[in-house]
Amino acid sequence: MEEKVLKNFINGEWIEVNEQTAVYNPATGEEIVHVPLSGKEEVDRAVEAAKLAQKEWALVPAPQRAEVLYRVGTLMKEKKEYLSKLLTMENGKVLEEARGEVQEGIDMAYYMAGEGRRLFGQTTPAELRDKFAMSQRAPIGVVGIITPWNFPIAIATWKSFPAIVAGNAVIWKPATETPIMAYELAKIFEEAGLPKGVINVVFGSGNTVGDAMVYHDDIRVISFTGSNDVGREIAAACGKQLKKVSLEMGGKNAVIVMDDADLDLAVEGIIWSAFGTSGQRCTACSRVIVHESVKEELEGRLLEAMQDLKIGDGLKDGIRVGPIINQAGLEKIERYIEIGKEEGAKLLAGGNVLAGGDFDKGYYFAPTLFTDATSTMRIAQEEIFGPVVSLIPVKTFEEAIEVNNSVTYGLSSSIFTRDVNRVFKAQRDLDTGIVYVNAGTTGAEIHLPFGGTKGTGNGHRDSGVQALDVFTEWKAVYVDFSGKLQRAQIDVEE
Repeated sequence: MEEKVLKNFINGEWIEVNEQTAVYNPATGEEIVHVPLSGKEEVDRAVEAAKLAQKEWALVPAPQRAEVLYRVGTLMKEKKEYLSKLLTMENGKVLEEARGEVQEGIDMAYYMAGEGRRLFGQTTPAELRDKFAMSQRAPIGVVGIITPWNFPIAIATWKSFPAIVAGNAVIWKPATETPIMAYELAKIFEEAGLPKGVINVVFGSGNTVGDAMVYHDDIRVISFTGSNDVGREIAAACGKQLKKVSLEMGGKNAVIVMDDADLDLAVEGIIWSAFGTSGQRCTACSRVIVHESVKEELEGRLLEAMQDLKIGDGLKDGIRVGPIINQAGLEKIERYIEIGKEEGAKLLAGGNVLAGGDFDKGYYFAPTLFTDATSTMRIAQEEIFGPVVSLIPVKTFEEAIEVNNSVTYGLSSSIFTRDVNRVFKAQRDLDTGIVYVNAGTTGAEIHLPFGGTKGTGNGHRDSGVQALDVFTEWKAVYVDFSGKLQRAQIDVEE
């Protein structure tokens, strides 16, 4: 990209901000761009623009609103390779994964555009004569979305596209580590003809821009993806204001490998789920709950497969594992490696920062495998957000389910088995929002709800038609054509 200093996108205009910070490629350490560090004033300006724009946008028929999303999807498709390379450059994930993420945004554009001709409500019989009853979705107004660095374009599309097709206006705070995708998507919205003020991108830190959004009276929804600590603070603040809030806050996801599993397939699923995106996914596999009778064989196969993982700059051919996002991320992973050792887990592979050659330029951590972990260890309970997976042996299927459900998170789970009875019991009993059978813990599709139970979220879902519930209010409508006052529950004929 040509731009070296990014700008906010407010009311259809590109606006400079004096205070900025540098953004670095995590694979090479090279400075890429400078991103604005906005303040409350920029948020206020964006909200004022959004309020005015939303009133007009809500009056545009939903199928016409959808046409803009169709154009957005087409433009994203045309620019897919360009966007993918920029994504890898700012985020570090390998190019193949970046292409998949951009495709997810394309899919979401077309899917939510289809909702422009649905946005279904319900008609229902009324209890009185000559009376009609129905429910319908109504836009909420101005919504705020706060997105993370690990999926800088996909998660933003999960949130912004349903909000826009439903008739809302959006204030978007992207992560400062990965601002380029937000900048490019704003340009695509502009090119697609979205009216000024319907989407506004305000760059800055969570402590300034994020707080200003959460506490702004005219932002009536906050949709946040990020850490539990921050999510809890947002939930508390929004609760005091009676403001709608949607939270997606991570996971401690497990693959269950039973004694009848296809071990070759299980190894593929574990390797992809644990080390894809360097483990920096909220759906990443960080626990393998394995039946004791196949534990040693699974360990051997995993160690062999891990030797084939090529680590480096995701823009280079053949690379399967890219860098960690930054130095703080590396240090957090290192701390958990020491915790695991102290707790008594056995380190079979990895466990170290990679150094020497090109590794010195970026932030790289070796794919890591612990074994003989127990379900109560911190490395088996807490989210590490790196390429670290722990094997936990169990004796029975029932114990495997219990161990899976023993964490405070409930995002994704997986089971490898050939037993159809176990399959149906697992999908019923695994306490997670997503369940995979004979596949890893990653790979959600956009037409199904994304989110989890317990500490993962607060009951709302990104993606699927369920995402519309976050950005709409239900309105009950009664039309009485009797020509007289009829009182519900009172004037019913006996």
